[in-house]
Amino acid sequence: MSGARAGVGPSSSSEASAPGAAAPDDGFLRVRGIRVRYRDEGAREKPPVLLLHGIGRSLEDWEGLYGRLAPDHRVLSVDLPGFGLSERTEGRYSMESMARFVLAALDTLGEHRPLHVVGNSLGGAVAMKISALEPQRVRSMVLVNSAGFGKEVTLALRILAIRPIGRRLLKDKSRKAAYRTERSLFYDKRFVTEERLDHAQEVGRNPGYDEVLLAVARHLGTVRGVRRRWRTQLLRTVAAQRKPTLVVWGDEDRVLPASHLEHARTVFPHAEFHLFEKCGHMPQIEREEEFDALVRQFVSGVESQGPGCVS
Repeated sequence: MSGARAGVGPSSSSEASAPGAAAPDDGFLRVRGIRVRYRDEGAREKPPVLLLHGIGRSLEDWEGLYGRLAPDHRVLSVDLPGFGLSERTEGRYSMESMARFVLAALDTLGEHRPLHVVGNSLGGAVAMKISALEPQRVRSMVLVNSAGFGKEVTLALRILAIRPIGRRLLKDKSRKAAYRTERSLFYDKRFVTEERLDHAQEVGRNPGYDEVLLAVARHLGTVRGVRRRWRTQLLRTVAAQRKPTLVVWGDEDRVLPASHLEHARTVFPHAEFHLFEKCGHMPQIEREEEFDALVRQFVSGVESQGPGCVS
């Protein structure tokens, strides 16, 4: 791992050895007083790539990309506040608050250059929000089964938007509950491994997890689906920037249906698109090699065009 500045690098070894400790390649930062887990791989001087996970997830969702991107890029990822092994923030959760927190984490890591941002699900929407708020900091985007392109969303997330019912559902921390959630993410059940179930239960024990999940779900949508207002405004702003964008989807996504890809084609006519067959909500896991090759080819293409103009 490279690139942490003195005074803002990984926490002490006593923290790292605590229950729920991260892998050796991970570290912890203090961002606005909050303990945040991050990963920083590759050479610091190389072009930066930022990886953003989805709702209730963690930076483990990008395992297949770190090693492949690191030889030619600085690869950064964080557990969003309240998810993974990061502490939660106080105050209201919103797309803007999450985007600004990611930017604060990047500032802490000393990374101010325009980024290639790769975001899955909620992470895709946060990537777009970062571009909307500070367009000079985003060079390109890879939006992976991204939130924001349609109203339809899995029933589980719509129920979470009803706070009393959602809170009762989240009390179930059993292995069966973890299996149901993980199973909904993949077309092929073989990807629901014991290791992923172990990690899902570990993440679910994060003290801030339940309240943050409920807050984010309520911000994103209602029992009727994803809110129109935030996604319409966000798409309009980002589409006008016409930045290099790759939108990918799995055709068997049970969380955000693949029909959203067609809307993405309409609102982002300048973008590139790819649909993975027999694939669920996480192509970066279920189609790891193909996905990695696709992302590396896209990022290389953007890099070959030179610095370009970031509007």
